[in-house]
Amino acid sequence: MKKIIALTAGLICASCVFSQMTPEGLWRSIDDKSGQPKAEIRITVNGGVLSGVVEKALMPSPEPLCVQCSDDRKDKPKLGMEIIRGAKKAEGKDVWEDGKILDPDNGKNYTLRMEPLEDGKKLQVRGYIGPFYRTQIWLRVQ
Repeated sequence: MKKIIALTAGLICASCVFSQMTPEGLWRSIDDKSGQPKAEIRITVNGGVLSGVVEKALMPSPEPLCVQCSDDRKDKPKLGMEIIRGAKKAEGKDVWEDGKILDPDNGKNYTLRMEPLEDGKKLQVRGYIGPFYRTQIWLRVQ
C-alpha cells in the first residue's frame, strides 16, 4: 500500500513539474531599458496554438494606444491587446515557435520563439526580424 501511495504522489509531482514546462499561464515581462517589471501577459493555448494578451500594465505608457501598429491592432488599446499569435510547440522539444509577437511600443511584429527555463519559472522570449533578434526573460506569476 505504501508503494502505491508513493508512486501516486510521485506521478502527481511529476505532472506538476511537466505542466509548468509550457508557456501557458501568467507572465511578467521586464522592460529592456529600466529592468523593471513592465506588464503581465496571459498566455493561453487553443487547439495547440498559443495566444498572449496584455492583462495588466505595470509601468505607465506614454501612449496607451498602439498607434504604430499596421494591422488590425492599429489605434487599439495596448491593455487587453493580443501580442502573441500562432506559436506552436516544436515536435519533440519544449520550444514554441512559428508564431508572431508584437511590440506594441513600436508596432513591429517579430517571428517568435519561446522556451521555458528553470522548470518553467522563466520564459525565454525571442523575437526575430531576419537575422536580427531580441531576447527577453519573462517571469512566471504565481
